[in-house]
Amino acid sequence: MTTKATRDEPLPDYDSSSSSTTVPDSSRSWMSNLSFGSRRSSISISSSVADTASICSTARMKPHKANQAAWQAIKRLQRATGRVGLDHFRLLRRLGSGDIGNVYLCQIRNPVVGLPQCFYAMKVVDKEALAIRNKLQRAEMEKEILGMLDHPFLPTLYAEFEASHYSCLVTEYCPGGDLYAARQRQPWKRFSISSAKFYAAETLLALEYLHMMGIVYRDLKPENVLVREDGHIMLSDFDLSFKCDVVPKLLRSKPSLEAIVLHKNETTSFAPLTFCATPLHPVLSCFSSSNKKRKPRITTTIREQIDRQGYDEEVDTELVAEPISARSKSFVGTHEYLAPEVISGQGHGSAVDWWTLGVFLYEMLYGRTPFKGENNEKTLINILKQPLTFPRIGVNSSKEFEEMLKLQDLVGKLLVKNPKRRIGSLKGSVEIKRHEFFKGVNWALIRSVKPPESPSDLCRFRSRAHIPMLSKKERQEPYQIPSHFEYF
Repeated sequence: MTTKATRDEPLPDYDSSSSSTTVPDSSRSWMSNLSFGSRRSSISISSSVADTASICSTARMKPHKANQAAWQAIKRLQRATGRVGLDHFRLLRRLGSGDIGNVYLCQIRNPVVGLPQCFYAMKVVDKEALAIRNKLQRAEMEKEILGMLDHPFLPTLYAEFEASHYSCLVTEYCPGGDLYAARQRQPWKRFSISSAKFYAAETLLALEYLHMMGIVYRDLKPENVLVREDGHIMLSDFDLSFKCDVVPKLLRSKPSLEAIVLHKNETTSFAPLTFCATPLHPVLSCFSSSNKKRKPRITTTIREQIDRQGYDEEVDTELVAEPISARSKSFVGTHEYLAPEVISGQGHGSAVDWWTLGVFLYEMLYGRTPFKGENNEKTLINILKQPLTFPRIGVNSSKEFEEMLKLQDLVGKLLVKNPKRRIGSLKGSVEIKRHEFFKGVNWALIRSVKPPESPSDLCRFRSRAHIPMLSKKERQEPYQIPSHFEYF
């Protein structure tokens, strides 16, 4: 594959039936084009119109971004002017285009005193054009999902506003491009095992959060995993996602008799027996959006003691919030990443995200997807019928070889064609995080781990030679809304 290879072309939208838990899919987004265009386009043959919920405003708290200069600048601008609009931003250049709009690199026209000048990515959507193409409702749904998110590895919606017949979304700018472009820069156009583990771990946490929020992603691929300024990832592009209900549960794992004997012999591994505690209320958000004073939060660690043959063992309690009842019959995704149940049209749920995680891991390590055929039709047939195989690659040590075997084992469990037998289909990310491939990953402190690489072109965007400063007269002139944006 080369950087200009196109895996498939976008298809027109058609209606298909779906269950009541499916919310209409939004169309191809600008988010995947932050690195100058996507190489592989997604297909969408999806369900149509339904009511959308209200959109979160910029007044909502974002705990993970509250102390960042980009977020503070937007908040100060909003407090000073009472609103955030297109006239407050200077569009520097177009970054890319998608099925429903363009994305522009921008910055606040009048720099906020005491804060560094920050860059943003602004998506501009022509509502009139989308209404003609029957995609306006899908764009609104994507905006709703972006407004719900508050996670270190997911995008932050800084502001959203309208100007004439345009709808604008201001979100994070990722100077590192996407993982597809990053893979092309690697030796042999594939990542090392350690790099693949790093990116897969952060992607897994992003999917875990989405599932906890009742969002099935359905479009994971390297083009949709962007690299932030610090080298950590940001999952993007939610046009193919759908929403559903999710009921979190507490799972308590008790050790078996064999585990007690092994523990006595100072062996750490054991086979847990699992049962469910009383379900909690459905999760709406991991963080409260209210600004009212709240009582101090008390965190309680739940542990039990059991006695088997005289040995005391602690019972580990884990939170599982996997939308296992979610169902959709929409034919959406990227051909090489489509799960078998999506192709068959029998209905699919959250397990499709674990299939795409397997394809994602495979491509990062081997430089290609596992079932790619001569054309899209052959690719779909291979996904349904072809067994999984792994090409031979060179390793430098026995330890690296062991890590490769662990990765292959995980990929094999993720790419099980029967979704009911696929790892993660019942307990979600809890099962996958326990796999030997992720042994040693400190999930709580993963943001403290040094990324494999950081963006090398950041200084280029900060150079005054490329982005000249506005004069005082230019900053004070009223902003004129153009008759049209460069749209397609």
